[in-house]
Amino acid sequence: MEPRLTLITLGVADVARATAFYERLGFVRGASSNAQISFFQAGGVVLALFGRQALAEDAQIAADAPGVQAPTGFAGVSLAHNARSEAEVDAVLAEAVAAGAHLVKPAHRVFWGGYSGYFADLDGHLWEVAHNPHLPLNAAGMPVLPMKDDR
Repeated sequence: MEPRLTLITLGVADVARATAFYERLGFVRGASSNAQISFFQAGGVVLALFGRQALAEDAQIAADAPGVQAPTGFAGVSLAHNARSEAEVDAVLAEAVAAGAHLVKPAHRVFWGGYSGYFADLDGHLWEVAHNPHLPLNAAGMPVLPMKDDR
């Protein structure tokens, strides 16, 4: 397998409502989207919004299987948006809240040397917004993972 992530699909309660939320954050819906699924270019990956029940059925998982129901508490997964500065972190968190997100953790300096905060989208999917001085972004906003010298 080539180490690559191409698509992230979020199971949502209402595709139209979730689509409108992500559009308020600046995501642009792709042409292959329809009433059942929305696709958004998100840097080097595609973000998809699909009905939670439909996603469970597509994966052939019972609707009452662990993790299929609406998130309650910590689901063990977060998405991340890396920013170029601390000020950008604050601006992105404010934009998310204005679009209807719930601020989970206000941004502050963190133990690993960065600046980070969290919001939850309308379906409870957790997003970290961070400025990470150890993970630089290129001109296109893509992270450039520093590699060990022995590679």
